[in-house]
Order: sequence, then structure tokens, then C-alpha cells
Amino acid sequence: MTVTSMAVLGVIGSVLGIPVGIAAYEVVIPRMAAGIDITLPSYMTDVWQVSELAGLALTGLVIAVVGALVPARRAARLTVSEVLHNE
Repeated sequence: MTVTSMAVLGVIGSVLGIPVGIAAYEVVIPRMAAGIDITLPSYMTDVWQVSELAGLALTGLVIAVVGALVPARRAARLTVSEVLHNE
């Protein structure tokens, strides 16, 4: 249950984080270039590929699941009486 809930949070974080990151990049980079009065070439501004974004989303999911494994294993090893005693 713990790993599943963290996997859902990892997916939500990836789904929200990637578009927000792209939007922030699209706002910040042109303003920084304009601030120092330069024009950036396209190889510096066209950096988003679908395969890389999918890899980032998968990485977010993996990090969330791996981070939940240790607490999930500890919780699974407790007896019912230990859980109720700690509540």
C-alpha cells in the first residue's frame, strides 16, 4: 500500500513537474538572453525531446517507489500488536 501510494505521488509529480519545468524554461531563458542582449542559437533553446521527457517521468516514478521501499519493508515486518501499540 505504501509503495503504491508513493508511485501515485511520483506519477502526479512527473505529470505536473515536467510541464511546469518546460514553462519556466520557456519564460526564463529568453528573458535572460534578452537581459544581456544576445540571441541564443536554436540548439541551445530547442532542448526538449519526447524520449527524454518520458525518461524523466519514469525516473520520477522510480525515485518515488525506491524511496518507499524501506518504510514499506519495515511496516510489513511489524506484528499487529506492535502496530496497535504504536498508534
